[in-house]
Amino acid sequence: MKITAMEQIYAGKYLFVKLYTDQGVYGTGEVGVWGYLDAAAAALNKLEKHLIGQDPRRIEHIWQYLYRSLYFRGSVIMSALSAIDIALWDIKGKLAEMPVYELLGGRCRNRIRCYAPVFSYTAEGMAKGCLEVRAKGFSAARLILPDLSAPVFEQEPPPTFSRSVEAQIEKIRACREAVGSDFDLCIEVHRSMSPAQAMAFAKGVEDLRPFFIEDPIPPDNPQVMAQVARASSVPISTGERAINIQEMETLMRLGAARYVRPDVCALGGITPAKKVAAIAEAHYVGVVPHNPLGPVSTAGCLQLDACIPNFAIQEFPSFNLSGDENAMVKTPLKVENGYIVLSEEPGIGIELADDIREAFPPAPRDLSAVIGYDGSVVDR
Repeated sequence: MKITAMEQIYAGKYLFVKLYTDQGVYGTGEVGVWGYLDAAAAALNKLEKHLIGQDPRRIEHIWQYLYRSLYFRGSVIMSALSAIDIALWDIKGKLAEMPVYELLGGRCRNRIRCYAPVFSYTAEGMAKGCLEVRAKGFSAARLILPDLSAPVFEQEPPPTFSRSVEAQIEKIRACREAVGSDFDLCIEVHRSMSPAQAMAFAKGVEDLRPFFIEDPIPPDNPQVMAQVARASSVPISTGERAINIQEMETLMRLGAARYVRPDVCALGGITPAKKVAAIAEAHYVGVVPHNPLGPVSTAGCLQLDACIPNFAIQEFPSFNLSGDENAMVKTPLKVENGYIVLSEEPGIGIELADDIREAFPPAPRDLSAVIGYDGSVVDR
């Protein structure tokens, strides 16, 4: 059996990949580095020549060959490798006529608990959003602290240190008061705080019992993230930017993460994500897969969620809340009371719609920084 061709499919905000074989079986993957899809496409073009003629069943060998042949690595290249790896697992599952999670040790659970996003940035709006999410059957919500809808230029002066921290605490308190204790609050700080702010904020929300605080500071320095983690009893989650298992191991060894967030479309695929879960298990660390992308990303996450004992909760794909992008796949996710029911279809369990290109013309997302009141760049 041999790989015969690679196809790249731009659809909406996403870039999908299909690998074809000489036996008519194909696999589907997705690129993770959403701000640089064109660069990832170029990396895929270079990797394609190494794939043609290879036996797609030798996933670990192909992964190691591609990874070690890339003298230069980084997020773009690892996202390209991620798409290939997911597609290879999809092929292998289809050949075996079973879901990928069965090939990875079998399922540990039948359904996957999820937390849904709240796209509001005021205390009142976030509390209302939590109630709406709960009404849809979810028992946990993602609360985003920085206003991602803010203009590129912040026209108002920033509040004082004390007020800036207190304002964020008030948002979480409003949410807790709205939903009570039978609901989990997953706080997405989006790297927008300084270490001092993050430590003060984490201490300030301890009595509100958040599930975790995600990326309270930019995650580039794991030692500083560990300092933040030690300053409060609230668990820290991080790792969505990691592009190898060594970065993840360092976070856990330093005590910088009580929950790790592997991204199967950025870390290198399902292959390294399963290894990260094993490392996390040894450290008594939970796994909360990162999932900001399209349906292939979600399908890959679910294969991991199903077969690891230390799964904690899954980021629910925001596209699925509106239902608009459900048409990207032939069979939408089955969601019951805040849980995704595991598919028993072979491979990663989904197939892209035949008309995906026509129905979803390319509309890639762009990247921009926010310039603050004093003219400096502001994290958000």
